[in-house]
Amino acid sequence: MDLQTRKIEFVQEFLKLQSEELVSQFENLLKKKTQNKIKPMSIKELNSRIDKSESDFKNGKFKTSSELLSKYK
Repeated sequence: MDLQTRKIEFVQEFLKLQSEELVSQFENLLKKKTQNKIKPMSIKELNSRIDKSESDFKNGKFKTSSELLSKYK
Protein backbone atom coordinates (compact mmCIF):
# COMPACT_ATOMS: atom_id res chain seq x y z
CA MET A 1 0.00 0.00 0.00
CA ASP A 2 1.46 3.39 -0.93
CA LEU A 3 1.72 6.37 1.39
CA GLN A 4 -1.11 8.33 -0.24
CA THR A 5 -3.54 5.42 0.21
CA ARG A 6 -2.46 4.95 3.81
CA LYS A 7 -3.05 8.65 4.57
CA ILE A 8 -6.51 8.56 3.00
CA GLU A 9 -7.47 5.48 5.01
CA PHE A 10 -6.11 7.07 8.18
CA VAL A 11 -8.11 10.26 7.64
CA GLN A 12 -11.26 8.25 6.97
CA GLU A 13 -10.82 6.36 10.24
CA PHE A 14 -9.90 9.56 12.08
CA LEU A 15 -13.15 11.20 10.95
CA LYS A 16 -15.10 8.35 12.53
CA LEU A 17 -13.62 9.00 16.00
CA GLN A 18 -16.09 10.05 18.66
CA SER A 19 -13.66 10.39 21.58
CA GLU A 20 -12.49 13.94 22.25
CA GLU A 21 -9.67 12.53 24.37
CA LEU A 22 -8.41 10.38 21.51
CA VAL A 23 -8.55 13.31 19.08
CA SER A 24 -6.55 15.37 21.61
CA GLN A 25 -3.95 12.62 21.82
CA PHE A 26 -3.59 12.61 18.03
CA GLU A 27 -3.30 16.42 18.03
CA ASN A 28 -0.57 16.30 20.65
CA LEU A 29 1.32 13.60 18.78
CA LEU A 30 1.14 15.57 15.56
CA LYS A 31 2.37 18.74 17.30
CA LYS A 32 5.29 16.89 18.87
CA LYS A 33 6.33 15.37 15.57
CA THR A 34 6.09 18.60 13.58
CA GLN A 35 7.37 21.17 16.08
CA ASN A 36 10.41 19.45 17.51
CA LYS A 37 12.61 19.93 14.50
CA ILE A 38 15.85 21.09 16.07
CA LYS A 39 18.21 22.82 13.69
CA PRO A 40 21.89 22.55 14.53
CA MET A 41 23.69 25.79 15.35
CA SER A 42 26.51 27.07 13.26
CA ILE A 43 29.90 27.45 14.95
CA LYS A 44 29.49 31.22 14.67
CA GLU A 45 26.10 31.14 16.44
CA LEU A 46 27.42 28.80 19.14
CA ASN A 47 30.42 31.05 19.83
CA SER A 48 28.15 34.10 19.91
CA ARG A 49 25.91 32.44 22.52
CA ILE A 50 28.92 31.45 24.60
CA ASP A 51 30.25 35.02 24.50
CA LYS A 52 26.85 36.42 25.55
CA SER A 53 26.54 33.89 28.38
CA GLU A 54 29.99 34.74 29.70
CA SER A 55 29.22 38.45 29.48
CA ASP A 56 25.90 38.00 31.30
CA PHE A 57 27.62 36.02 34.06
CA LYS A 58 30.32 38.68 34.52
CA ASN A 59 27.61 41.36 34.74
CA GLY A 60 25.58 39.43 37.33
CA LYS A 61 22.75 38.62 34.92
CA PHE A 62 22.12 35.04 36.03
CA LYS A 63 20.12 32.98 38.51
CA THR A 64 21.46 30.27 40.76
CA SER A 65 20.04 26.77 40.62
CA SER A 66 18.47 27.39 44.05
CA GLU A 67 16.67 30.46 42.71
CA LEU A 68 15.36 28.51 39.73
CA LEU A 69 14.21 25.59 41.87
CA SER A 70 12.39 27.86 44.33
CA LYS A 71 10.54 29.51 41.44
CA TYR A 72 9.05 26.19 40.31
CA LYS A 73 8.15 24.66 43.67
